[in-house]
Amino acid sequence: MKSLPQNRKGGAVAPTEASSELSSVRSAANDSAANESAAGTIWISEIYASLQGEGLLTGTPSIFVRTSGCNLRCWFCDTPFASWQPSGRHLTVNDIVDACTAETPRHIVLTGGEPMIHRRLPDLCRQLKQEGYHLTIETAGTLWADLPCDLMSISPKLSGSTPDPQRTPFSPQWQRAHERRRERLEVVRQFMDTHAYQLKFVVDDESDAREVLSYVERLGAVDRSRVLLMPQGVEQSELEQRAEWLEPWCQSHGVQFCPRAHIAWFGNRRGT
Repeated sequence: MKSLPQNRKGGAVAPTEASSELSSVRSAANDSAANESAAGTIWISEIYASLQGEGLLTGTPSIFVRTSGCNLRCWFCDTPFASWQPSGRHLTVNDIVDACTAETPRHIVLTGGEPMIHRRLPDLCRQLKQEGYHLTIETAGTLWADLPCDLMSISPKLSGSTPDPQRTPFSPQWQRAHERRRERLEVVRQFMDTHAYQLKFVVDDESDAREVLSYVERLGAVDRSRVLLMPQGVEQSELEQRAEWLEPWCQSHGVQFCPRAHIAWFGNRRGT
């Protein structure tokens, strides 16, 4: 039996404690997302076909289903329209499946925002699998859900992701909430034990890169070929600048460098 993960104060995280916290996170993440279950819908920011630009499936033609609403507020979030200022439409599971079947690719990426805050997500996953799609779910790994998935793409948030007054956007309330919620080792471990996975970290500087190694060590058994470090940035010039030191750093530490290829291909634009 695996030992319980440690919380940030060094004590074991009890399953009941984690479950209670996760329940409160989901209900408080966003009123629109939290209340959608009564209407049987999911809050959707956008659905489009493009190429996967990150991770182990880079270059794969995919349909992206982006949910709106998030329980975290990373200062560097590149989709603020799904987090800091969430917007979109409430669609039924059937509406979403119909939109996907109208596109050509057979890979679907469920992303956000944070898809796991949506109570109807398992229903959507089951229906998409019945249609024969390969499913990737992109999540920060703070909320557990029992659902079918072919690749769980987990992007744990490091300490440097927390919003602070030196950067915009900033909110004191979200600073506290983000820091309290961002690390859930027990949830990440459960996803890793039950699905094919990749761990994808956003790295701004070398202190972030070193923190990744500590995080992976605390997780326990990890396949380092599935640990990917991605430079922070939304402009190709800043990505290239960080890649100059990050790519050799990854090689020397036995983890994988992950370029943000979609920005090189399309720029930082919605629908790509």
